[in-house]
Amino acid sequence: MAKIIGGLAASHTPTIGFAFDRDKQDDPVWAPIFEAFAPMQQWIAEQRPDVLLFIYNDHVTSFFFDHYSAFSLGVGERWTVADEGGGARDLPPVGGHPALAAHIGRSLMADEFDLSFFQERALDHGCFSPLSVMCPHAPAWPVRIVPLQMGVLQFPIPSARRCYKLGQALRRAIESYPEDLRVAVVATGGLSHQVHGERAGFNNPPWDARFLDLLERDPEQLAAMTQAEYATLGGLEGAEVIMWLVMRGALASQVTCRHRSYYLPSMTGIATAIYEPVEQGMPAAAAERHRAHMARELAGAEALEGTYPFTLERSVKAFRLNRFLHALVHPSHRQRFLCDEEACLREADLSDTERDLVRRRDWRGLMHYGAIFFMLEKLGAVIGVSNLHIYAAMRGEALEAFQQTRNAPNALYSVAGKEAGALGWDGRPPAAGR
Repeated sequence: MAKIIGGLAASHTPTIGFAFDRDKQDDPVWAPIFEAFAPMQQWIAEQRPDVLLFIYNDHVTSFFFDHYSAFSLGVGERWTVADEGGGARDLPPVGGHPALAAHIGRSLMADEFDLSFFQERALDHGCFSPLSVMCPHAPAWPVRIVPLQMGVLQFPIPSARRCYKLGQALRRAIESYPEDLRVAVVATGGLSHQVHGERAGFNNPPWDARFLDLLERDPEQLAAMTQAEYATLGGLEGAEVIMWLVMRGALASQVTCRHRSYYLPSMTGIATAIYEPVEQGMPAAAAERHRAHMARELAGAEALEGTYPFTLERSVKAFRLNRFLHALVHPSHRQRFLCDEEACLREADLSDTERDLVRRRDWRGLMHYGAIFFMLEKLGAVIGVSNLHIYAAMRGEALEAFQQTRNAPNALYSVAGKEAGALGWDGRPPAAGR
């Protein structure tokens, strides 16, 4: 089973990435930052975690307020560096771990943490600023990551208590994963700082030291604090340290602190810390019970013939295909597809199999591959095929035969809007394989 080998904590101020990218290691102003991260580099090199569960917050770079979630779990295959305004940093993408992420997602949802899930969103300095100095990345990163993005910028935000409970749920999730993996939980953000308003530039080093003491020895006290208390002591933006409680909750009640540092060069108290749990691992029987708990909601669905729940695994596998079909809601993409489908398919980020499935209108094959029905519905609307044609094809039936099972056999419809051309609903079933 997977094992949590430690918890790492680090500020994620862009100061860190700035100093790294400009080779400031020997500059007296910046050198303490690199000295603080050196023990982390050594710990990662010695302990060799397979995966870092990376808790961070995006800074309105890849997540905007048109859809803003409290907890967003990254389930994708790889993660690139975000462009935050002046071009992306020169760092390679870091691999994800979709299987572990899917397991964590199912576990947290079973424990009533309602998540959103994301793929192929670039990660900003909340992640890559500390990661770039935690471990080498040339020619490739030595670890994979599962990012957990926390919505801590737009109030209301999760309470400190909720974050601590999330960490405890993460521990159950990770330690019940059936494959052998060494996992370190990384928390980022803080410490004290405020970057807006007349209070901009606020810091409180005594509180930062007290926070680190409590995080190690009495996290329950931190979990009981309100957002206003965190803002008063550490600045409004400094209240993002509730993310550190997620990491602490994922560890055993007793931990050993292997490293701790603090440096305040400018706007943010930069801290790093390494914690190792005194107790490790979930008993095998407890892990089995937890996996059964995770499976409860869909238990029995596997016996439903011709039924394919759209799971995170299917979503990751068919992400590019579903994205291509979803783009048909945009008039420019739709027009290009209708004018020159072959060129559109050639230029798309699709596999040969995916292109072939779309080209042949293989509705059943598309669904089996992982396309969700609502993307097939959009494709049908664009090319003039009704929903009923698609339903019949998925059942392997002629349209007329399927229609006879309906209460209104002559009803044909789709989601096609006012710009749709000829719908081609002449009653003939789709050709074989179409």
